[in-house]
Amino acid sequence: MARLKDLYKNDVAPALMNKFSYKSVMQIPKIDKVVVNVGAGEARENAKVIDAILRDLAAITGQKAHVCRARKSVANFKLREGMPIGAKVTLRGERMYEFIDRLFNVALPRVRDFRGINANGFDGRGNYNMGIKEQLIFPEIDYDKIDKVRGMDICFVTTANTDEEARELLKLMGAPFAK
Repeated sequence: MARLKDLYKNDVAPALMNKFSYKSVMQIPKIDKVVVNVGAGEARENAKVIDAILRDLAAITGQKAHVCRARKSVANFKLREGMPIGAKVTLRGERMYEFIDRLFNVALPRVRDFRGINANGFDGRGNYNMGIKEQLIFPEIDYDKIDKVRGMDICFVTTANTDEEARELLKLMGAPFAK
């Protein structure tokens, strides 16, 4: 957990400083937060789905998840305002670095036929988004105790100004981008 933070301070920051020739150390991009989001449309029929998602997210991230509720009513989706439709966790600090370390070094290599994560998931402002098809890749999740295989979205919010800076930051932090 502290290993990734030390890696950033000792190796990543100086490498970024040299590559992009920043004038100040405050210009060096860093990861601000990581948001893990699970959407569940089936939660409107079954309230126990949200409890299972909250339990899984808490086990994966080590932090209590927040229930996301519908902002508007949509008749076509049989959705009313205030209904629970998902859960999310925002990670910062030590928990964030610990989660990133486990994601890159333990969970992603467990994906079947893994060739690397997509390098096109950047939004133009230095943030990276990726999706995971099943929560089973995390060792904290017990296969026998899950009711359904669910995916999740992971968003890395950085202080980088361009996608190139953010890509280099994540690559130096250990992100296994596809070649």
